[in-house]
Amino acid sequence: MPDGYDVLLRDGGIAHVRPLRSADREELHELVDRSSERSAYLRFFTSGRNTAHTYIDRITGDRYDGRALVAGLHGRLVAVAEYIPIEDGRADLGILLDDAVHGHGLGTLLLEHIAVDAAEHGVRELVADVLAENRPMIRVLRDLGLRVEQCFDGDTVHVSIAAESTPRLMAAIEVRDHEAERASLARVLAPRAVAVVGASRDEHAVGHKVLRNLIDGGFCGPIYPVNPNVSEIAGLTCHPKVPGGVDLAVVAVPARYVLQVARDCAAAGVAGLVVLTSGFAEAGQRAAESELLRVCRMAGMRLIGPNCLGVVNTRARLNASFLPHRPVRGRVALMSQSGAVGAALLDRLDVSSFVSVGNKADVSGNDLLEYWEDDDDTGVIALYLESFGNPRRFARITRRVGKRKPVLLVKSGRGKAGGRAVRSHTAAAATPDVAVDALTRAAGVIRLDSVPELIDTAKLLAAQPLPCGRRVAIVGNSGGPQAMAADACEVHGLVVPELPSGLLDARAAAALGNPVDLTADATAAEIGAAIEALAASPDIDVVLVVYTPPFGDGLDATCQAIADAAKTAAKTMLACVIGHDDLIDGHVPSYAFPEQAIQALAYVVRYAEWRSRPVELVPVPPPADEKTAREIVHAELEARPDGGWLAPADAARLLGCYGATPVKSIDVDGPETAVAAASRIGLPVVLKATGPVHKSEVGGVRLNLQTPDEVRRAYHDMSTRIGAEMTGAIVQRMLSGGVEIIVGGVNYSVFGPLVMVGMGGVMADLLADRVFRVPPVIDAIDMINELRCAPVLYGYRGSPPVDVPALADQVVRIGRLLEDLPQVAELDLNPVVVTAGGTATVDARIRLAPCEKPPSPLLRRLR
Repeated sequence: MPDGYDVLLRDGGIAHVRPLRSADREELHELVDRSSERSAYLRFFTSGRNTAHTYIDRITGDRYDGRALVAGLHGRLVAVAEYIPIEDGRADLGILLDDAVHGHGLGTLLLEHIAVDAAEHGVRELVADVLAENRPMIRVLRDLGLRVEQCFDGDTVHVSIAAESTPRLMAAIEVRDHEAERASLARVLAPRAVAVVGASRDEHAVGHKVLRNLIDGGFCGPIYPVNPNVSEIAGLTCHPKVPGGVDLAVVAVPARYVLQVARDCAAAGVAGLVVLTSGFAEAGQRAAESELLRVCRMAGMRLIGPNCLGVVNTRARLNASFLPHRPVRGRVALMSQSGAVGAALLDRLDVSSFVSVGNKADVSGNDLLEYWEDDDDTGVIALYLESFGNPRRFARITRRVGKRKPVLLVKSGRGKAGGRAVRSHTAAAATPDVAVDALTRAAGVIRLDSVPELIDTAKLLAAQPLPCGRRVAIVGNSGGPQAMAADACEVHGLVVPELPSGLLDARAAAALGNPVDLTADATAAEIGAAIEALAASPDIDVVLVVYTPPFGDGLDATCQAIADAAKTAAKTMLACVIGHDDLIDGHVPSYAFPEQAIQALAYVVRYAEWRSRPVELVPVPPPADEKTAREIVHAELEARPDGGWLAPADAARLLGCYGATPVKSIDVDGPETAVAAASRIGLPVVLKATGPVHKSEVGGVRLNLQTPDEVRRAYHDMSTRIGAEMTGAIVQRMLSGGVEIIVGGVNYSVFGPLVMVGMGGVMADLLADRVFRVPPVIDAIDMINELRCAPVLYGYRGSPPVDVPALADQVVRIGRLLEDLPQVAELDLNPVVVTAGGTATVDARIRLAPCEKPPSPLLRRLR
């Protein structure tokens, strides 16, 4: 981290953390001078500031042999933390904070980062001596989340901290991160006062529309128009610059003025900017956008945009946008990366709040998820994304938030371009869109294919309780649409069960099965009574009402009957009023077509099932020789900096570190060495060419070679057919029986690792029967059972069952390998032969590529 990174503090402030430089000496001496004598005494015991100044000279000197981080706030260094290795994996720990930042969480955050850095450099234990009267520091160390031991010696406490990740540390970091995110956005999304920079008297100007929306929406705090050229707009006094006391500034000036406005806002103590102005990264002006973000971060301001529509908070009656219509208060919190999509969604959904993030220079979906998680007005969170900033963090947050509130996602860009050439079966199948699917599935996110589906599903989730199961009762006045609804249920895996005898009055229905056809003559009262009876049945989880107007008592009377019946129903209810998309009585979502209703219901049922599962505990990872594995990877990338495919022997060594050793292979370089290898392994054998990626396509695999002469001829024929691309061959024992499976993996720099399992052998690509997961793989058996070929593993039509748990163990081990080694770009074990006695990996291909290690999830930082 040569330039460091930004971090959020407990109070929502922004600090910058980076490695210590010798040039920091003067600023750190100033930090000591600002410290009180009491603080210097507690940190350095006797001598106070004199010892502190000596300490600064030491850590910034040429002979300093430790590692240190400094933190800056508002452009000034306010903290330094360091450790110095001593012996036996131990290191001395030290930290110095400016008095002004005590209680902001900066000390805790720096200790987290120091502990992670120390562990990555081989330190197992951090030690420190703390005065017994320094209770705040003892409390910080105790509550850090690491394993801490304390030993009292008179007035001093000897503290020992284990520099290793623990579940308690992860939980503590999540809580601290959540608290900081909430604090940083509170004054932005629920401001006490708002300024509109670029307010105008021109009714067509963006600045005027924002000001008008704030006034007309009834925002109850002060509104400050900012325009140096006029004295008054819309009855409000204008200001030449943003005055003090403003939480949120909405910026609607030309791009060339935005940076100066941001500096003025920083000087005024503004908490957040909403920059509506375009002409930044989307127009190729990335440097200007980076500078805007730098100004905001330096001042501790959050930035929404640039190039956005604005923000809305209906509870606060805040409409800081230039939307053409007034948003309606509801339970859906909405974020959109596209202004056009955001406007369309707001036209169809009632919202608690809305944030148009535009270029997403700072505030992103991850930040907003943290804020909306505890927002009492928000029951559903809906996101339209064009790109992920930090998908791994997104998955961690949504996995937690989704257990309380559904998270809906429409992600544009389902293209197959992966950003690099791939040659393995797994990497070819694991497109970025597949990665998004695996990521969202693991986190319980409801991923939808279109904006209309998002609207339909959000309406149902916001208005109705979650269903307890998949059993759907369909009742209405028209058989055709009801039959269409039943067909759609079957397509989506929902159940339309037979109804219990006597549940409904035979005189009221033409068909008492399910669907229940009450005929076109059914009155509103008859429809209402049928709904109540079905909703009261313990054999039904969901009631879908299908009504075709204007038959019976007509649209208004029938909708009223549906609404009245829903008030007493304890089940999920939805309606299909043919041709009408609406919300009946604000409580029952209605859809224009049966398939539309069932599609939304299917999404909700799957989410309810995910949410009802017990919290999945991450299993203890299988044992692995991670140190040797890293040495193998490091040596290979030193020899070939651009990476490449590992030789079969090196691939076998690497897999062996994770307990996934392939069957014994012998490298050969000619017909006679192939014969000798076959003799050592024992006939019959398999001969495979090395060099070609898909060997079977070019005649590079010969099976069941029974005699030395067959081995000799096979090598000669193979080399003649393939030519120079064949660099040699391997000889393996011939395996018989079992089921051929492929286990694979791929590492994306953005999304991280994916694990794949599927039908293997030559059928891997033809059948495309495969399932992906994000490691660590918690549900390997469930993953395998999703395969269409899964029945074959359990003994299909008399075939012998195989060892599925052994295959699941293989999948888990490959998941750990991919997590530990981000340099493993592609991996194929194909086939893995699964028999009743276990698994045998017949062929293994691993490609390495240089990459930076992704930031530890323990490091809290703004992206």
